[in-house]
Amino acid sequence: MDYTSAGVDIEAGDRFSRYIASLRSPALSGGIGGFAGGLELDLTGIPDPVLLSTTDGVGTKLLVAERLGLFRTIGIDLVAMCVNDLAVCGAQPLQFLDYIACGKLTATPLEDIIEGIVRGCELADCSLSGGETAEMPDVYVAGSFDLAGFCTGVVSKARMLPRTDRLNDGDPVFGIASNGVHSNGLSLARKALEHAPEPLFASLLEPTRIYVRELMHLAQHPAVAAAAHITGGGLAGNVARVIPDRLSLELSWDWPVPEIFGHIAEYGSVEPSEMRTVFNMGIGVAIVVSESGADRFLEHAHSYASADGQGIGLRQIGVLRSASTG
Repeated sequence: MDYTSAGVDIEAGDRFSRYIASLRSPALSGGIGGFAGGLELDLTGIPDPVLLSTTDGVGTKLLVAERLGLFRTIGIDLVAMCVNDLAVCGAQPLQFLDYIACGKLTATPLEDIIEGIVRGCELADCSLSGGETAEMPDVYVAGSFDLAGFCTGVVSKARMLPRTDRLNDGDPVFGIASNGVHSNGLSLARKALEHAPEPLFASLLEPTRIYVRELMHLAQHPAVAAAAHITGGGLAGNVARVIPDRLSLELSWDWPVPEIFGHIAEYGSVEPSEMRTVFNMGIGVAIVVSESGADRFLEHAHSYASADGQGIGLRQIGVLRSASTG
């Protein structure tokens, strides 16, 4: 008996490592293939730098990709779930690492996944500096995968969010639109759309929007006191993580909601309260600013233009209220 007969193909792993090293992208570290990934740091202009770290996966969105046999965007999701968490803390993502576990090393899905990871790093202006691919046939059946991402970022201590001491009753809450379900609530979304038309089910693969560039611009404004990445737990649950107990979130619920959420509610007979608890409902990031600085903040936001000439697309979605008054 040898390692191959036990189900592990060392050469396939080596081929995949060589494939990653062959990719050409400014987001790909030149040290891919070694025992550790490094990144030269230039912290000029970042007084009192704080290094932040985050880790996440894509949950059962992987099962959507497996059912459809489409893996080109799932790597973007993996990066997005990590870098967005850093960005709402005010941190610029620096270094990303991935962990891919599978039952059988199969070239096409793995190559598609890693290309998505590289693309995600490009969109987040960070570097893919390493990772691990594990073939474990006794843990995963052939064709099954699991993904985990790890990312570090840096922020000046004075600019780190949230600044809970600056949050007060009456502070407006602004939202940046999501582009769909992102990578949360897929256990419910998959079951709700299980028998829906295939194109509708496939829309669950829309990759999570990466908000890093927009947030790096917005977080520079002194009126910004907190920001939340809207993941599992919906708007209320995630904003509660960045505001003190003395305050609560009052939402207007009057913004445009992507059609996919209506389909999930209809096909799955999901109650509105459950939809709002599980999904982002069209808001990917919530930002709390001081009431007195709101107008200047909006001017600052409108000064941003992305590479395609589009603005951030902020809109007010709610307000903070003293918890005692509801």
